[in-house]
Amino acid sequence: MATADNPAAAPPTTVDPHVHKRRWYILAVLVVSLLVVVLDNSILNVAIKVIADPDEGLGASQSQLQWAINSYTLVFAGLLFTAGILGDRFGRKKLLLFGMVVFGVASLLSAMSQSPTQLIAARAVMGFGAAFVMPATLSIISNVFEPHERAKAIGIWSGAVGLAIAIGPITGGALLEHFWWGSVFLINVPIVIIGVAAMILIVPDSKDPRPGRLDPVGVALSIAGLVSLVYGIIKGGEDSWTNPEVLATIAVGLAILATFVWYEKRSDHPALDIRFFRERSFSAASAAIGLVFFALMGVTFFMAFYLQSVRGYTPLETGLFLLPLAIGQLLFAPRSAGLVRKFGVRAVTTVGMLVVTGTLSSFTLMGRDTPMWILCVVFFLQGIGMSLVMPPATNSVMASLPREKAGAGSAVTNTVRQVGGALGVAVLGSVLSSVYRDEIAGNGVPKGADESIEATLGAAAHAGPAGAGWVDPAKDAFIQAMHYSALGSALVGAIGAVVVFKWMPRKPVEGAPEQPEQHRETAKV
Repeated sequence: MATADNPAAAPPTTVDPHVHKRRWYILAVLVVSLLVVVLDNSILNVAIKVIADPDEGLGASQSQLQWAINSYTLVFAGLLFTAGILGDRFGRKKLLLFGMVVFGVASLLSAMSQSPTQLIAARAVMGFGAAFVMPATLSIISNVFEPHERAKAIGIWSGAVGLAIAIGPITGGALLEHFWWGSVFLINVPIVIIGVAAMILIVPDSKDPRPGRLDPVGVALSIAGLVSLVYGIIKGGEDSWTNPEVLATIAVGLAILATFVWYEKRSDHPALDIRFFRERSFSAASAAIGLVFFALMGVTFFMAFYLQSVRGYTPLETGLFLLPLAIGQLLFAPRSAGLVRKFGVRAVTTVGMLVVTGTLSSFTLMGRDTPMWILCVVFFLQGIGMSLVMPPATNSVMASLPREKAGAGSAVTNTVRQVGGALGVAVLGSVLSSVYRDEIAGNGVPKGADESIEATLGAAAHAGPAGAGWVDPAKDAFIQAMHYSALGSALVGAIGAVVVFKWMPRKPVEGAPEQPEQHRETAKV
């Protein structure tokens, strides 16, 4: 049995011995870089109400808030393919450093934005930088950890998401208590500086000795298709689902994405290698990741308004209420590998998806006076459910591919995560807008103030006594809209449970076969 005093008993390693010795320090540095990327969205969740305020923020409409989130995720998702290949070609550490610097500069630009349009553009640049960060962290993990430790390392990596969920809203809430809304982006800058310094000193570089060629046509098609599809969905919630412009935009987006798949299947250097999805564990795990983030991001979007606009809590209090979600992830994500070994990956991920589905369903029962301890319990269980899905699914994706394809595998994993999240915000946010507008109709709310609860409450505050009668109907209308959005997210979670139960393998994939010695990855100490 391997022990600290008997290293010879440990499984043989193919990683450079100097790198292997400091693998846990490397993981810690990579977690910092992951934190700054995830931290941004979790902080934004508590700031969207302030950004929507015309006096304290930018007066952003609900559709502009959706684009402030989705401009980041769409650019992020569209460039992940190319970022993974560039990392494989030029060195993952180099691309990681580049992404961190771009992300830091764009965070500064976001903080200084003077209009919603400027914020949306700056957020897109942040997504550009993040696209080079996320796949590099996961592919470096795959190259400094052997298969017998990789699941644990990925569990810690996934648990860092829970840490960011905890730190982000609380930090954002504390900043908004004392500073202007831009401080929630400015906080990224010192984290980036610390992370870059640590990477230069500790993280090794690695690359694929046989990297793939770039695929600019595929990247352009993926971005164009996703932007068109998401724009149509958001526009449908803002205007009408029967609007010819909405239907045409969605149809064009789907057609472009179909062309993208057709082109990638026939390309000898695809941005997205469709052949990966022939592996059952890869495709089922990817679907689980995308579906759980679809549901989660949509719910997170409306919970900020529920806690602040309906229940009247401050941004800091909102962040504290999200803490149980993070605690659930932090406690169970590192333990998911042990559960998979004992019960099997299919059983663990199916239970996780069912727990997530149950928590999403519970939001349909919440009203204006629901005891807050119930919400805390729901968030805690939701964190547990996510921790039983994300680490095993991510490990299944990475383990089903050979090590030199770690960059491509990581890119696919994070792409489905970001696309799922973007579609979740777009679809469920549009459902929220449509139902709210229908429910608030007939209460005398003027046109333009009926698109969101923040717009209605803002108009009520400036309308004097006449606006006082709009407040309660606005809150009731939002609760109804939230119930429909929660039901939609729960249905998506249930689909995810069926997918993993039917197609996820019972036992975890132990690791794809290593390539011959002359083709293995090179690592620079």
